[in-house]
Amino acid sequence: MKKPAAAETAAAAQGFERRADRARLLAGDSPAAADALRFAAALFGAQGEAAAALEARHSDSPLTASLAQDLDRLEGPVRSIYRAIAARGPEALGAEAAEREGEDPSVLRSRLSVYWAGDLRTAEDYLSRAALRPYLELIRARGLVPNRIHRRGHCPGCGAPPAISWRRDGSDAEGARRYLGCLLCGAEWLFERILCPSCFEEDPLKLPSFQSDKHPAARVEACETCQRYVKSIDLSLDARPIPEVDDLVSLSMDLWAAEEGWTRIEPGWAGV
Repeated sequence: MKKPAAAETAAAAQGFERRADRARLLAGDSPAAADALRFAAALFGAQGEAAAALEARHSDSPLTASLAQDLDRLEGPVRSIYRAIAARGPEALGAEAAEREGEDPSVLRSRLSVYWAGDLRTAEDYLSRAALRPYLELIRARGLVPNRIHRRGHCPGCGAPPAISWRRDGSDAEGARRYLGCLLCGAEWLFERILCPSCFEEDPLKLPSFQSDKHPAARVEACETCQRYVKSIDLSLDARPIPEVDDLVSLSMDLWAAEEGWTRIEPGWAGV
């Protein structure tokens, strides 16, 4: 039996706290990535509070899947996320978030609308993605599909590029299934094992993967055709990780990939 909409949206809000708890746990065991994980924990906490506020304020008048119709309702929660990033984020990102938090309402809404309508393959906006995540996750929990452009390889829920990948249900030799994950709405979808999510190259010889002894569960799945990659987490080794959170532990692999000339299809919560 399908859960009532209120139960589903409450579960969506609680998901942010689970991510925050996981980030705090990992921060204690990952000195090199501790700062990024602590910031992520603060961000997830702020997103969870924003999701709860959105649900409580509009329980009698549900959010729609149209940003243009819902935009006026989002201003307060969006500013609260910007405020949290300004307080806990890296210096440059924090300064930008502080500026946005104090923007005129018309400018704030315009930025979000541009991000919503834009080509996210070429234009990245970390702050808008972070600010809209609670809204999109609540929309997804209600089973609605946002009125955004949807492209092959992108999230079937909201149309954003894939930001993380993972494998589960056995090892590669046993045919582990590959999933892609979205950081805008939190959706996941099954994807071909040997295929670039960016340019759809399918020649295995052009799709190298790279691993590190320090992070055996993570790997960089790259494409020589488009020079892009997606970070993958192997859940067949341990089912406890939350991919978008555990991704931050192996941040050094993203820095290495950038030095080698690879570009991540969509940055993780560390901004790379």
